[in-house]
Amino acid sequence: MLYDIIIIGAGPAGLTSAIYARRASKKTLVLEANSYGGQIINTLDIENYPTEEHISGFDFATRLYNQAKNLGTEIIFEKVVDINDTGKIKEVITTKNNYKAKTVIIATGSKNRKLNLPNEDELVGKGVSYCATCDGAFYKKKNVAVVGGGNTALEDALYLSNIAACVYLIHRRDEFRGQESTINLLKEKDNVKFIYNSNITKLNANDKLESIEVTNKDGSIKNIEVDGLFVAVGRIPENQNFAKLINIDEAGYIIANENCHTNVEGIYVAGDNRVKEVRQLVTATSDGAIAATSAIKYINEVSKKR
Repeated sequence: MLYDIIIIGAGPAGLTSAIYARRASKKTLVLEANSYGGQIINTLDIENYPTEEHISGFDFATRLYNQAKNLGTEIIFEKVVDINDTGKIKEVITTKNNYKAKTVIIATGSKNRKLNLPNEDELVGKGVSYCATCDGAFYKKKNVAVVGGGNTALEDALYLSNIAACVYLIHRRDEFRGQESTINLLKEKDNVKFIYNSNITKLNANDKLESIEVTNKDGSIKNIEVDGLFVAVGRIPENQNFAKLINIDEAGYIIANENCHTNVEGIYVAGDNRVKEVRQLVTATSDGAIAATSAIKYINEVSKKR
Protein backbone atom coordinates (compact mmCIF):
# COMPACT_ATOMS: atom_id res chain seq x y z
CA MET A 1 0.00 0.00 0.00
CA LEU A 2 1.23 3.47 -0.87
CA TYR A 3 0.28 6.32 1.47
CA ASP A 4 0.28 9.96 0.49
CA ILE A 5 1.71 11.04 3.84
CA ILE A 6 3.30 9.09 6.67
CA ILE A 7 3.60 11.05 9.90
CA ILE A 8 6.09 9.86 12.51
CA GLY A 9 4.80 10.83 15.94
CA ALA A 10 1.34 11.25 17.45
CA GLY A 11 1.92 14.34 19.51
CA PRO A 12 0.20 17.69 18.89
CA ALA A 13 2.33 18.41 15.79
CA GLY A 14 1.85 14.98 14.24
CA LEU A 15 -1.88 14.77 14.92
CA THR A 16 -2.45 18.29 13.61
CA SER A 17 -0.60 17.28 10.44
CA ALA A 18 -2.92 14.29 10.16
CA ILE A 19 -6.02 16.49 10.49
CA TYR A 20 -4.84 18.79 7.70
CA ALA A 21 -3.80 15.86 5.51
CA ARG A 22 -7.13 14.07 5.86
CA ARG A 23 -9.11 17.25 5.24
CA ALA A 24 -7.24 17.39 1.94
CA SER A 25 -8.31 13.77 1.28
CA LYS A 26 -4.77 12.41 1.47
CA LYS A 27 -4.26 8.81 2.54
CA THR A 28 -2.52 9.28 5.86
CA LEU A 29 -0.72 7.00 8.29
CA VAL A 30 0.53 8.03 11.72
CA LEU A 31 3.21 5.87 13.34
CA GLU A 32 3.78 6.28 17.08
CA ALA A 33 6.23 4.40 19.29
CA ASN A 34 4.43 4.91 22.59
CA SER A 35 1.07 6.54 23.36
CA TYR A 36 -0.58 9.46 21.62
CA GLY A 37 -0.20 12.99 22.96
CA GLY A 38 3.52 13.37 23.45
CA GLN A 39 4.88 15.44 26.35
CA ILE A 40 1.68 17.47 26.70
CA ILE A 41 -0.12 14.62 28.44
CA ASN A 42 2.04 15.33 31.52
CA THR A 43 0.62 18.85 31.86
CA LEU A 44 -2.18 18.97 34.41
CA ASP A 45 -3.69 22.25 33.26
CA ILE A 46 -3.18 24.08 29.96
CA GLU A 47 -3.99 27.77 30.25
CA ASN A 48 -2.10 29.31 27.31
CA TYR A 49 -3.75 27.69 24.29
CA PRO A 50 -6.23 29.88 22.36
CA THR A 51 -9.92 29.18 23.23
CA GLU A 52 -8.95 26.77 26.03
CA GLU A 53 -8.86 28.60 29.35
CA HIS A 54 -8.38 25.35 31.25
CA ILE A 55 -7.88 21.86 29.88
CA SER A 56 -5.68 18.99 30.99
CA GLY A 57 -2.93 17.84 28.67
CA PHE A 58 -4.50 14.38 28.54
CA ASP A 59 -7.92 15.74 27.55
CA PHE A 60 -6.38 18.01 24.91
CA ALA A 61 -4.39 15.14 23.41
CA THR A 62 -7.40 12.82 23.46
CA ARG A 63 -9.57 15.36 21.64
CA LEU A 64 -6.85 15.82 19.03
CA TYR A 65 -6.40 12.06 18.65
CA ASN A 66 -10.14 11.46 18.25
CA GLN A 67 -10.42 14.29 15.74
CA ALA A 68 -7.68 12.77 13.59
CA LYS A 69 -9.18 9.28 13.88
CA ASN A 70 -12.70 10.47 13.03
CA LEU A 71 -11.36 12.04 9.85
CA GLY A 72 -10.08 8.63 8.75
CA THR A 73 -6.44 8.76 9.83
CA GLU A 74 -4.82 5.36 10.20
CA ILE A 75 -2.79 5.22 13.41
CA ILE A 76 -0.43 2.34 14.17
CA PHE A 77 1.66 2.03 17.32
CA GLU A 78 5.07 0.93 16.09
CA LYS A 79 8.49 2.48 16.62
CA VAL A 80 10.12 3.94 13.52
CA VAL A 81 13.82 3.08 13.26
CA ASP A 82 14.76 4.40 9.82
CA ILE A 83 13.69 6.12 6.60
CA ASN A 84 14.90 5.10 3.15
CA ASP A 85 14.71 7.72 0.44
CA THR A 86 14.25 6.05 -2.94
CA GLY A 87 13.37 9.25 -4.75
CA LYS A 88 9.65 9.64 -5.38
CA ILE A 89 8.85 7.03 -2.74
CA LYS A 90 9.90 7.08 0.91
CA GLU A 91 10.16 3.83 2.85
CA VAL A 92 9.52 4.11 6.56
CA ILE A 93 10.88 1.21 8.56
CA THR A 94 9.53 0.24 11.98
CA THR A 95 10.52 -2.52 14.35
CA LYS A 96 7.75 -4.65 12.81
CA ASN A 97 6.98 -3.51 9.26
CA ASN A 98 7.94 -1.36 6.30
CA TYR A 99 5.57 1.32 4.97
CA LYS A 100 5.75 3.40 1.78
CA ALA A 101 4.60 6.95 1.13
CA LYS A 102 4.99 9.86 -1.24
CA THR A 103 5.95 12.16 1.63
CA VAL A 104 6.99 11.91 5.28
CA ILE A 105 6.53 14.30 8.18
CA ILE A 106 8.87 13.74 11.14
CA ALA A 107 7.06 14.88 14.27
CA THR A 108 8.89 12.89 16.93
CA GLY A 109 9.26 15.84 19.31
CA SER A 110 11.84 16.04 22.06
CA LYS A 111 12.02 14.79 25.60
CA ASN A 112 13.10 16.67 28.68
CA ARG A 113 16.53 15.91 29.97
CA LYS A 114 15.94 14.67 33.49
CA LEU A 115 17.93 14.81 36.69
CA ASN A 116 17.59 11.02 36.94
CA LEU A 117 16.73 11.13 40.63
CA PRO A 118 14.59 8.57 42.46
CA ASN A 119 10.83 9.42 42.35
CA GLU A 120 11.41 12.22 39.79
CA ASP A 121 8.89 10.73 37.36
CA GLU A 122 6.33 10.14 40.09
CA LEU A 123 6.49 13.80 41.14
CA VAL A 124 5.79 15.26 37.71
CA GLY A 125 2.66 17.36 38.23
CA LYS A 126 3.15 17.08 41.99
CA GLY A 127 5.91 19.63 42.36
CA VAL A 128 8.27 18.72 39.53
CA SER A 129 7.85 20.47 36.20
CA TYR A 130 9.84 20.97 33.00
CA CYS A 131 7.89 24.00 31.78
CA ALA A 132 7.74 27.23 33.77
CA THR A 133 5.33 28.98 31.40
CA CYS A 134 3.01 25.98 31.53
CA ASP A 135 2.94 25.42 35.29
CA GLY A 136 4.35 28.54 36.91
CA ALA A 137 0.94 30.01 37.76
CA PHE A 138 0.30 27.12 40.17
CA TYR A 139 3.07 28.45 42.44
CA LYS A 140 1.89 31.99 43.07
CA LYS A 141 3.42 33.32 46.30
CA LYS A 142 5.15 29.98 46.90
CA ASN A 143 8.81 28.97 47.05
CA VAL A 144 10.25 27.31 43.96
CA ALA A 145 13.61 26.24 42.57
CA VAL A 146 15.00 26.25 39.05
CA VAL A 147 17.93 24.02 38.12
CA GLY A 148 20.05 24.71 35.05
CA GLY A 149 22.62 27.11 33.66
CA GLY A 150 21.47 28.05 30.17
CA ASN A 151 19.07 30.59 28.75
CA THR A 152 16.03 28.42 29.45
CA ALA A 153 16.84 28.18 33.15
CA LEU A 154 17.52 31.92 33.38
CA GLU A 155 14.33 32.83 31.55
CA ASP A 156 12.34 30.40 33.68
CA ALA A 157 13.73 31.96 36.85
CA LEU A 158 12.94 35.45 35.60
CA TYR A 159 9.41 34.43 34.67
CA LEU A 160 8.83 32.74 38.03
CA SER A 161 10.26 35.71 39.95
CA ASN A 162 7.12 37.63 39.02
CA ILE A 163 4.89 34.86 40.38
CA ALA A 164 6.60 33.04 43.23
CA ALA A 165 7.56 34.31 46.67
CA CYS A 166 11.13 33.06 46.31
CA VAL A 167 13.08 31.50 43.43
CA TYR A 168 16.23 29.47 44.09
CA LEU A 169 18.37 29.27 40.94
CA ILE A 170 20.68 26.27 41.20
CA HIS A 171 23.61 25.66 38.86
CA ARG A 172 26.38 23.07 38.98
CA ARG A 173 29.04 25.57 37.90
CA ASP A 174 30.22 28.93 39.24
CA GLU A 175 28.85 30.91 36.29
CA PHE A 176 25.90 30.66 33.92
CA ARG A 177 26.05 29.94 30.20
CA GLY A 178 23.04 32.14 29.42
CA GLN A 179 22.78 35.74 28.33
CA GLU A 180 24.43 38.30 30.57
CA SER A 181 21.47 40.67 30.24
CA THR A 182 19.12 38.10 31.74
CA ILE A 183 21.56 37.35 34.54
CA ASN A 184 21.70 41.05 35.37
CA LEU A 185 17.92 41.28 35.48
CA LEU A 186 17.82 38.33 37.88
CA LYS A 187 20.42 39.91 40.13
CA GLU A 188 18.14 42.92 40.51
CA LYS A 189 15.35 40.70 41.85
CA ASP A 190 15.11 40.57 45.65
CA ASN A 191 13.31 37.23 45.60
CA VAL A 192 15.89 35.35 43.47
CA LYS A 193 18.63 33.47 45.32
CA PHE A 194 21.64 32.05 43.43
CA ILE A 195 23.15 28.73 44.43
CA TYR A 196 26.37 27.96 42.53
CA ASN A 197 28.56 24.87 42.26
CA SER A 198 25.71 22.66 43.39
CA ASN A 199 23.56 19.76 42.26
CA ILE A 200 20.18 18.56 43.41
CA THR A 201 20.79 15.13 44.87
CA LYS A 202 17.42 14.21 46.39
CA LEU A 203 13.73 15.04 46.12
CA ASN A 204 11.91 14.87 49.44
CA ALA A 205 8.18 14.24 49.19
CA ASN A 206 5.14 12.54 50.59
CA ASP A 207 2.21 12.99 48.23
CA LYS A 208 3.95 16.00 46.66
CA LEU A 209 7.34 17.69 46.66
CA GLU A 210 8.26 19.22 50.01
CA SER A 211 11.97 19.98 49.76
CA ILE A 212 15.12 19.34 47.77
CA GLU A 213 18.54 18.19 48.91
CA VAL A 214 21.30 20.32 47.40
CA THR A 215 24.92 19.18 47.48
CA ASN A 216 27.74 21.64 46.91
CA LYS A 217 30.92 20.49 45.16
CA ASP A 218 32.76 20.98 48.50
CA GLY A 219 30.60 18.18 49.90
CA SER A 220 28.29 20.28 52.05
CA ILE A 221 24.59 19.38 51.94
CA LYS A 222 21.50 21.42 52.72
CA ASN A 223 17.77 20.95 52.38
CA ILE A 224 15.66 23.71 50.87
CA GLU A 225 11.91 23.76 51.35
CA VAL A 226 10.17 24.36 48.02
CA ASP A 227 6.72 23.69 46.61
CA GLY A 228 7.94 23.43 43.04
CA LEU A 229 11.07 22.42 41.14
CA PHE A 230 11.52 23.46 37.52
CA VAL A 231 14.09 21.38 35.68
CA ALA A 232 15.78 23.22 32.80
CA VAL A 233 18.89 21.17 32.06
CA GLY A 234 18.18 20.76 28.36
CA ARG A 235 16.09 18.69 25.99
CA ILE A 236 16.84 15.67 23.85
CA PRO A 237 15.31 15.71 20.34
CA GLU A 238 14.11 12.34 19.08
CA ASN A 239 15.97 12.46 15.78
CA GLN A 240 18.76 9.95 16.26
CA ASN A 241 17.32 7.42 13.82
CA PHE A 242 17.21 9.94 10.98
CA ALA A 243 20.61 11.59 11.34
CA LYS A 244 22.10 9.71 8.38
CA LEU A 245 19.50 11.16 6.01
CA ILE A 246 18.32 14.47 7.44
CA ASN A 247 20.47 17.51 8.28
CA ILE A 248 20.54 18.18 12.01
CA ASP A 249 22.34 20.80 14.09
CA GLU A 250 24.92 20.21 16.82
CA ALA A 251 22.21 19.76 19.44
CA GLY A 252 20.44 17.12 17.35
CA TYR A 253 17.53 19.22 16.08
CA ILE A 254 16.38 18.91 12.46
CA ILE A 255 17.20 21.91 10.26
CA ALA A 256 14.26 23.11 8.14
CA ASN A 257 12.98 26.23 6.41
CA GLU A 258 9.83 28.20 7.25
CA ASN A 259 7.74 25.66 5.30
CA CYS A 260 9.09 22.88 7.55
CA HIS A 261 10.94 21.34 4.58
CA THR A 262 14.11 19.40 5.38
CA ASN A 263 17.10 18.97 3.07
CA VAL A 264 15.41 15.91 1.52
CA GLU A 265 12.72 16.43 -1.10
CA GLY A 266 9.38 15.19 0.19
CA ILE A 267 10.41 14.97 3.85
CA TYR A 268 9.19 17.56 6.36
CA VAL A 269 9.51 18.16 10.09
CA ALA A 270 7.04 19.53 12.63
CA GLY A 271 7.20 20.25 16.33
CA ASP A 272 9.77 20.37 19.10
CA ASN A 273 12.33 18.23 17.26
CA ARG A 274 13.18 20.98 14.75
CA VAL A 275 15.40 24.05 15.09
CA LYS A 276 13.22 26.87 16.44
CA GLU A 277 13.12 29.59 19.07
CA VAL A 278 9.82 28.80 20.81
CA ARG A 279 8.71 25.31 21.76
CA GLN A 280 5.15 25.54 22.98
CA LEU A 281 1.92 23.67 22.32
CA VAL A 282 0.67 26.38 19.98
CA THR A 283 3.88 26.35 17.90
CA ALA A 284 3.76 22.55 17.65
CA THR A 285 0.25 22.60 16.19
CA SER A 286 1.29 25.46 13.90
CA ASP A 287 4.20 23.40 12.60
CA GLY A 288 1.85 20.49 12.05
CA ALA A 289 -0.43 22.59 9.86
CA ILE A 290 2.49 24.06 7.90
CA ALA A 291 4.24 20.73 7.32
CA ALA A 292 1.05 19.03 6.14
CA THR A 293 0.19 21.94 3.84
CA SER A 294 3.69 21.79 2.35
CA ALA A 295 3.45 18.04 1.85
CA ILE A 296 0.02 18.35 0.22
CA LYS A 297 1.31 21.03 -2.14
CA TYR A 298 4.30 18.85 -3.08
CA ILE A 299 2.08 15.81 -3.79
CA ASN A 300 -0.30 17.85 -5.92
CA GLU A 301 2.54 19.44 -7.91
CA VAL A 302 4.15 16.06 -8.60
CA SER A 303 0.80 14.67 -9.69
CA LYS A 304 0.30 17.51 -12.18
CA LYS A 305 3.66 16.79 -13.82
CA ARG A 306 2.67 13.23 -14.69
